[in-house]
Amino acid sequence: MVEKNNIQHYGADQIQVLEGLEPVRKRPGMYIGSTGERGLHQLVYEVVDNSIDEALAGFCDTINVTINEDNSIEVIDNGRGIPIEKNSKTGKSTLETVLTVLHAGGKFNNDAYKVSGGLHGVGVSCVNALSEFLIAEVNWNGKTYRQNYERGITKSELEFIGNTDKTGTKILFLPDSTIFEEVVYNYTTLKHRMRELAFLNKGIRINLEDKRNNVHDNFYYEGGIKEFVHFLNEKKDNLHDDIIYAEGEKDKAIVEISVQYTDSYSENIYSFVNNINTIEGGTHLIGFKTALTRVINDYAKKNNLIKENEIAITGEDIREGITAVLSIKIPNPQFEGQTKTKLGNSEVRGVVDSVTGEAIYSYLEENPKTAKLIIEKTLRSARARDAARKARDLARRKNVLESMALPGKLADCSERNPDLCEIYIVEGNSAGGSAKGGRDRRTQAILPLRGKILNVEKSRIDKILNSEEIKNMITAFGCGIGDDFNISKLRYGKIIIMTDADVDGAHIRTLLLTFLYRYMRELVEEGHVYAAQPPLYKVKKGKFEKYVYSDDELNKILEEIGRDNKVELQRYKGLGEMNPEQLWETTMNPADRILLKIEVNDAQYADETFNTLMGDKVAPRREFIEENAKYVKNLDI
Repeated sequence: MVEKNNIQHYGADQIQVLEGLEPVRKRPGMYIGSTGERGLHQLVYEVVDNSIDEALAGFCDTINVTINEDNSIEVIDNGRGIPIEKNSKTGKSTLETVLTVLHAGGKFNNDAYKVSGGLHGVGVSCVNALSEFLIAEVNWNGKTYRQNYERGITKSELEFIGNTDKTGTKILFLPDSTIFEEVVYNYTTLKHRMRELAFLNKGIRINLEDKRNNVHDNFYYEGGIKEFVHFLNEKKDNLHDDIIYAEGEKDKAIVEISVQYTDSYSENIYSFVNNINTIEGGTHLIGFKTALTRVINDYAKKNNLIKENEIAITGEDIREGITAVLSIKIPNPQFEGQTKTKLGNSEVRGVVDSVTGEAIYSYLEENPKTAKLIIEKTLRSARARDAARKARDLARRKNVLESMALPGKLADCSERNPDLCEIYIVEGNSAGGSAKGGRDRRTQAILPLRGKILNVEKSRIDKILNSEEIKNMITAFGCGIGDDFNISKLRYGKIIIMTDADVDGAHIRTLLLTFLYRYMRELVEEGHVYAAQPPLYKVKKGKFEKYVYSDDELNKILEEIGRDNKVELQRYKGLGEMNPEQLWETTMNPADRILLKIEVNDAQYADETFNTLMGDKVAPRREFIEENAKYVKNLDI
């Protein structure tokens, strides 16, 4: 028992008060999500969102975003400009107030902005706090003003620099390298988001330029989300050429929907609220799905397209092959969920239901041939789902999908706490044998695969569940699939794909990722899926011996030890070439191994990539290979 006089005094002096923007620099992850690549790019989105809000208010139609050679970012819009008049509460100019005070902005009432993407009022002030420098220029009432900041602290007075006939705001900032793990911007990441914003806000022009590589893109879509769906389905075979589109407004909620069916087996519905991607869905998505299911069922029954004794079609069947974008704009969104991307406004459900129901039913009535195609596809899906259900029921009766009957090929681990367990999905029996011999039997399970698994992008669920290799994975993971999926039953905290570093290995890895993304996406989204990185070479010179994981690393080592005949260089083409000790040392030992975490930062891009690589169309795949061939550094055929 500890005596009271030994307990450290806890009183008023121990309460720390962080002033100004100090909380942001102290805990940046609380404000922008992370200090990694995602948080770095979030800085750009926060500034651009302010310009988008000006556009939504009707005062801006052009936004220019530039990555400079030093990785600083410049965002220029032709909106009204941030006001420079003195704020009565802070005694500072409005510009300085919004850049240096948390929760300061024009978005807390509906006077300045009826609709806004950034509702927390911390966006641009957070960018300021997390930047080595930020320079703000405002064109306001025929004059241009400038003010400089460093790490959130004002470094100059508001300076008049000249007259102008323009309006708008320019923000130039350089992310703070003492805060972020990486300060190099990815052009492709920014390109996807800028294009998405242009789709979601029809008539707005967003120009993106990268001065580091002299590349640029201009995004302008008069058709808005209708063009968005066309873009998403460019590399797919569509059931109908025209795109179903509707827009409606009720109780201050503006609703837009855009829908097109394809011959694929997956559903792709993207929902947005005030330009925020609601990846967890919410009331608006429930309204959309409810109306879609009701209307198609009603139409099918009314027109005798479903036989009296035909299997019942569900919402899941109706959404097979659908590509849809749902975008709503409302004054006061209430977000819920783990990542605050789930809409909770109850009144929105009925508005979306009404707009969707009317649009879909009108389209079906006016296009009976297409309606018949959609319902026939829905019925095929229902029959396949029923066949899959019967297969699962049979499997359960045989205890195939229960943990008591794990696959014979699986070498399980002894630990039963999933957080401490990991399973390696290994290409081939030879590599599987080495992995079983070299693993830590307490925490590492091994499941070898025989050859390449089924391409699920081209298969329905009933065929997928008849694949022996896929059944083995489903059984081993323990969390089920489809309607039965329950992530809380996952038996391993890490699912690690371990394939050869050659073309076949890359193909197998892509097949596995396609399966996991399409049918167990939550595993990817919650960070359970990894790719192992086996070495490419073993370099030996005298007593020096090192495993090397890339060509760049190899060149550096050869420069250090000298390139001569005494260097022994072994090239690993397959995991099976390694004995158990080598495989443990290079690829499986948690203390030294390299694992790549599989993440989904852009669901639309992920869908496009899987469809391109694994879909039926050859032309997009050829185009992808031609575009990316220049990035291949090591190719084994």
